[in-house]
Amino acid sequence: MSGNTGKTTRDLKRMKRDGRKIVAITAYDWGVGEIVDACGVDLVLVGDSVGNVFAGLPSTVSVRMRDMAYHTRAVSRGVKNAHLCADMPFLSYQTSERDAVRNAGTLLRAGACSVKMEISAPRYVKTARAVMDAGIPVVAHVGLCPQSVNLYGGYGIQGSTPESAEYIYRLALESREEGAAALVIECVEPALARRITSAVDIPTIGIGSGGGCDGQILVFNDLVGLTEGVPGFVKQYSEARKVFSSAVEAYAREVREGVFPAPDGEND
Repeated sequence: MSGNTGKTTRDLKRMKRDGRKIVAITAYDWGVGEIVDACGVDLVLVGDSVGNVFAGLPSTVSVRMRDMAYHTRAVSRGVKNAHLCADMPFLSYQTSERDAVRNAGTLLRAGACSVKMEISAPRYVKTARAVMDAGIPVVAHVGLCPQSVNLYGGYGIQGSTPESAEYIYRLALESREEGAAALVIECVEPALARRITSAVDIPTIGIGSGGGCDGQILVFNDLVGLTEGVPGFVKQYSEARKVFSSAVEAYAREVREGVFPAPDGEND
């Protein structure tokens, strides 16, 4: 279990109150968890996007509880100061409140400090309430919910009509009313994200929803440039894929040319 003694959900709420932006990053392994924690990020999410980014799957729906527990355990070993949240994967909470509580508890035992649940329909607000009643903080995810991509018919901006915007807005407010510790707002119209942020006293973390949220989250692999074909809202802060490729190509060349390893064992 994690030795995390870092930020709590109360600390994140205090950051919103004080007007301090929240920096969140999605990570899947110990090494990256250690790096981002040392850089002072406020929240690390072990996302079910591990299916797409780490395992090369077409969506998140194939990710299982044992996958999330494994990656949460790994990341928790590197994260000591940030708040550590873990995603509840597809069918870990949709089937019953009992399943939701049991599976959320599994992620806490793996080292998470809270769990994130996609609130794509009103009934999941009540499921989140059952998890919170068990003593487990919940971050509610509204807007584009990737686990429901097959229902949506693909990925795209949500809340573009008055009806859909009001639906997402009500889900966000109901999640807060039931005790959610924070909100992740994914791929909604920026005006809607600002409206939700102004209406709640808990922090909102945006992804592809404009700059009006209390914080922002990106996937580590995307922001450092390891991923090809990232969404338009992602800013890549380095070209890690090129750096890695160059290093591997140089290594392969030196092995084939007999340059590495050096005869005396001293490698520059």
